[in-house]
Amino acid sequence: MADGKDIDSDIQQWQNIMQETYTSLCPFDSTSIDDLRRVTALVRAPWTEGGPIMQRIEEKHVGTYSTRIRLYYPNHDQACPVLIYIHGGGYTIFNLDTHDRLMREYASRANVVVVGVDYSLSPEVKYPRAINEIVSVIQWLREQNATDLSIDVNRMAIGGDSAGANLTVATNLRLRALNEPVLVAQLLNYGVYDRVRPTSDSYVRYNDPKYRLNAEEMQFYFNNYIRNEADYDDPYVCPLHADLHGLSSSFLTITECDVLFDENRSMAEALRKANVKVEEHIYHGTTHSFLEAVRIATISNKALDDACQWLIKQFY
Repeated sequence: MADGKDIDSDIQQWQNIMQETYTSLCPFDSTSIDDLRRVTALVRAPWTEGGPIMQRIEEKHVGTYSTRIRLYYPNHDQACPVLIYIHGGGYTIFNLDTHDRLMREYASRANVVVVGVDYSLSPEVKYPRAINEIVSVIQWLREQNATDLSIDVNRMAIGGDSAGANLTVATNLRLRALNEPVLVAQLLNYGVYDRVRPTSDSYVRYNDPKYRLNAEEMQFYFNNYIRNEADYDDPYVCPLHADLHGLSSSFLTITECDVLFDENRSMAEALRKANVKVEEHIYHGTTHSFLEAVRIATISNKALDDACQWLIKQFY
């Protein structure tokens, strides 16, 4: 097991500040989903402040499930490309507010309209409800008058972080199964692509609180999400084992100091073997969710710039 000295100094500072906030909010019932959501949202709140100012932000309830979406418009341009963004949080916590700054960063840096999807969380709903909701949002967007929404429905990408990256790949797989076009690009930030593998090298090395995410947490999140053990055999749950042919060009933001490191490298390789164009970046010294440290971390800024430069190339 690593000793934590390999963590980037800016990222370590971010982790320390968050831990201080967690401590100040103790005690709370970590077995209560409501308490967990409340506290994690409070801890994240300061990190959503500042950043780019949007020309306008709108919210709507759309699709078969009346799913709430939030649209971030960086400027007055007509018919902008779109990034549909799926927030992380182990299918269980976080929301559009916890990822507000991150979505504004993408909108501003890539000059796209970001559509954040407020999918239903687990355990209140189980797999595959979240995927169905995201697919329904995409179908709704494709049916709209592009002029009314100031978007180009022919230039829509999808992305997400952690569980949101899992849902991103699953959504494109579902669209393919429905004989509908996949989105033009996939932005995959430190994703979950397989069941918990506690004996893998990265789980063994980084399965410690100093590296944020651990095996116990991952199992907790999966237990909330899946209906039963048989769901692990479903490629929409563990897309590392899916047939990935026909998926869109993919950018993988990979955290080095993360229990999920190995499966992210494996996903990049699996996509390549399926003839998907892949750009893969490993950010040394980073831990899970490091993009949220953009306010103070140079490496988080670099990772966002790298992804947005790639995204622009997919659209133009």
